[in-house]
Amino acid sequence: MSARESRKSRSTPDLIPLLNRNPNPPLIFLRRRLLPRPSQVGLTWPHHVRRHALAATIFHFFASWIVASPRSSSASSSSMGEASPVPPPPDAGAAFVLESKGSWWHAGFHLTTAIVGPTILTLPYAFRGLGWGVGLAALTVVGAVTFYAYTLMSKVLDHCEKQGRRHIRFRELAADVLGSGWMFYFVVFFQTAINTGVSIGCVLLAGECLKIMYSSLSPDGPLRLYHFIVMVTVVLILLSQLPSFHSLRHINLVSLFLSLGYTTLVAAGCINAGYSRNAPPRNYSLDSSRVQRTFNAFTSISILASLYGNGILPEIQATMAPPATGKMVKGLMLCYSVIIVTFYSAAVSGYWAFGNKVNSNVLDSLLPDSGPSLAPTWLLGLAVVFVLLQLLAIGLVYSQVAYEIIEKNSADIKKSKFSKRNLVPRLILRTLYMAFCGFMAAMLPFFGDIVAVVGAIGFIPLDFVLPMLLYNISIGPSKRSAIHWINIFIMVVFTGVGIMGAFASIRKLVLDAHQFKLFSNDVVG
Repeated sequence: MSARESRKSRSTPDLIPLLNRNPNPPLIFLRRRLLPRPSQVGLTWPHHVRRHALAATIFHFFASWIVASPRSSSASSSSMGEASPVPPPPDAGAAFVLESKGSWWHAGFHLTTAIVGPTILTLPYAFRGLGWGVGLAALTVVGAVTFYAYTLMSKVLDHCEKQGRRHIRFRELAADVLGSGWMFYFVVFFQTAINTGVSIGCVLLAGECLKIMYSSLSPDGPLRLYHFIVMVTVVLILLSQLPSFHSLRHINLVSLFLSLGYTTLVAAGCINAGYSRNAPPRNYSLDSSRVQRTFNAFTSISILASLYGNGILPEIQATMAPPATGKMVKGLMLCYSVIIVTFYSAAVSGYWAFGNKVNSNVLDSLLPDSGPSLAPTWLLGLAVVFVLLQLLAIGLVYSQVAYEIIEKNSADIKKSKFSKRNLVPRLILRTLYMAFCGFMAAMLPFFGDIVAVVGAIGFIPLDFVLPMLLYNISIGPSKRSAIHWINIFIMVVFTGVGIMGAFASIRKLVLDAHQFKLFSNDVVG
């Protein structure tokens, strides 16, 4: 071979290993369309082929940056029973954001913040479509199912960890167990929709809390809702610079006590309203129309399912120091102890005080448009302050998945997370993310209706379907066992609930459409 031919052979771009390392389905066609067959590797590529291959490399880079690709799991997916002797090397997202330093009580703090939020103030409204008996039963059953689902998810994670495949991301766990690259993107889509939607909703509701306090002090003041949203966004930008999920543990402990605080205040306010001389007449009857009654029931069950959802349990379990086996159940016990106190007290007191006339937010029922306030002003003001502060914590928790993806694709794991190389991109990218959430909250103050649709479509598959499916496939209970058929029954039932809930949420979105106005001063939905 001449020197020229040798140079041509050596100049062939090393793109085959580059593209073959990425198992993403969207890139498969690049390997087939742009690269030669293995038998042709030794041949000299024409100029136009090299140009196309260069385009493939650029496409690969941007595709990998936008969506963190799942690790190749050929060994793990081919045999669930064989342990991987060498764990995959950590990336910056795992090392910096999901650093595994916490204990089970820290996981309990994170779980409580992710589940127990101001949305529990809608529980009396959910009871309005179910009544006392069915409402209490549904609240208990949905709570038991979610606890069961999260326990199964934790067992699946423990099972994989024992086999040497410790998963710290929901999307990678689903892709590994189900053996499908497309499942990775399925989880990414729903997780991103939920996390971004909740973050935007927190900014919006926190801005509304500030507006309520401002309006009570200065009814004719010049500030509008979007001014308060900007204030909240600035605070969240500052707090978002906390580098890791684990660094939120103290904030989330405070969040736990805040949820107990405002729930106690609201329950006390409802009891006071129920016994006051200005108490509204109470009526607990359901709608007379069978069709409307059925529709209201599915809407209420969808609300309950969304209230118990979180969608980030694997990421929370990843914050615990390994081995995490068995620790997550203790965190769930702590979380559900708080849930029992807060959910039942808010639901029972609010529905008892106002019956089927209760508003979608029980605080609005305590502050009627006409007539005196039904609870002391100081009590309501303190409750609003507690809600405002907890919304900041919730916004931080649900932003962690986005920050993990950002760090994975922008940070250098070989340098300190506080080095200039990593600090500057973190500051810029997290600021841009929170600014986006703030802008969307200010522009779309009717985002509550949109979040309801996202919640019905997103929380149901991630929290009521996938945990059972992953358990049946990875641990594989006998098809004759009760647990196998219980899991299938739950998946079928809550898939139907999710479809009906999505239909109900879309219907409400359409009905409220005439009230929508960009950069409005009032929140719709």
